[in-house]
Amino acid sequence: MAGRTPAQVSRGLTTLGTHLRAWRLLNNLTQALVAERAGVSRPTVAAIEAGQSVSTENLLRLLRVLGVLDQVVDATDPLSTDVGRLRADQRLPLRARSAR
Repeated sequence: MAGRTPAQVSRGLTTLGTHLRAWRLLNNLTQALVAERAGVSRPTVAAIEAGQSVSTENLLRLLRVLGVLDQVVDATDPLSTDVGRLRADQRLPLRARSAR
């Protein structure tokens, strides 16, 4: 059941949209060109930049075009942190730990 968007999530969406807009501008790209390269509509790019909720796939498509997909995906890797590695040794099956 979906409810109101928590304030922290709303701030995250807004900040992420601002950062992605900055990446687009730093790369001297228009919303239309990014949309074309990402295979999404220009309104979808505008929605992401405005901090609106979109599909994960569309967000990842935009990240790829802007050249930051790998960094964002890597930032979610729990095994890249000391705490994540410690807990992985305690909780994850060997198969999941060795997938890295």
